Amino acid sequence: MAAFWNKPVLLCLTLSAAILSMCSVLSTAELQQFEQDPKADHSLSFLVVGDWGRRGGFNQSEVAEQMGITGEKLDVDFVISTGDNFYDDGLKGVDDLAFDESFTKIYTAPSLQKQWYSVLGNHDYRGDVLAQLSPTLRKLDSRWLCLRSFILNAEIVEFFFVDTTPFVDKYFKEPKDDVYDWRGILPRKQYLSNILKDLDLSLKESSAKWKIVVGHHTIRSAGHHGNTDELVLQLLPILEENNVDLYINGHDHCLEHISSPHSRIQFLTSGGGSKAWRGDVDWWNPKEMKFFYDGQGFMSVQITQTRVDIAFYDVFGNVLHMWDTSKQHYADA
Repeated sequence: MAAFWNKPVLLCLTLSAAILSMCSVLSTAELQQFEQDPKADHSLSFLVVGDWGRRGGFNQSEVAEQMGITGEKLDVDFVISTGDNFYDDGLKGVDDLAFDESFTKIYTAPSLQKQWYSVLGNHDYRGDVLAQLSPTLRKLDSRWLCLRSFILNAEIVEFFFVDTTPFVDKYFKEPKDDVYDWRGILPRKQYLSNILKDLDLSLKESSAKWKIVVGHHTIRSAGHHGNTDELVLQLLPILEENNVDLYINGHDHCLEHISSPHSRIQFLTSGGGSKAWRGDVDWWNPKEMKFFYDGQGFMSVQITQTRVDIAFYDVFGNVLHMWDTSKQHYADA
């Protein structure tokens, strides 16, 4: 696999120059690419969970158990985490016991011993961000793969993981008592510009049948946080222009499906990995709100060349909502 970050381009003669050089490299948003083999029949199945890392509390362990059962039934190929991986303030370092106590010792089912592809959430940025990105964690648990923004190519589908936290103005302008780890982000304007340009180019170059974008923050949501205005303004136009099929996020601690007749994009929230917000909902246009559940749970996705099937599950493993769509299959010339 590709390295987690690039080495400084220039040799530095002093320590201060070395630090400046490293910061300038980390502030780029060059999208690394990874490969995920589909099944022999070219299908793919995976689970999505977000906002989970609470050492098993707030029903995290119960959700994990049901994920294991569903993962076995669907023979899942991997798991996606939509961020806020460790509460309340990310990891303190690569030796933080929270990694073991909130991840390794919780998701123990045989079906979940697959690759986990993870993005950072705003709570993760309140800790040692570089710890979550460090290959050291992969030595502790080989399932763990967390980067800022990256691409996963799975033949029939390409996933574009986007680091959404740096887009949100209030974390910079009104952090209150929270301290964010912005190493690798500054200068912010350049970092965001690189993400958007790289994402746009990568989406345009993609020949995959399906395109899925994953981020932590909502674009459309009736939950506690609602829409993320910065993403609506800056990210959504790129997704629409490039015919993205699904936008998958966490952040709001609920399960949710919004679909607009004016856009092909399905907005899917899977942020019910542990603590949920009961009754905290601003009801959406019923013509667009396909599903909302203010409790814990997770989501599954099954994909073939011609069809996508999604399902949402509660903490007991009950299927709460299902949706599917299809595309005509055209054989390669």
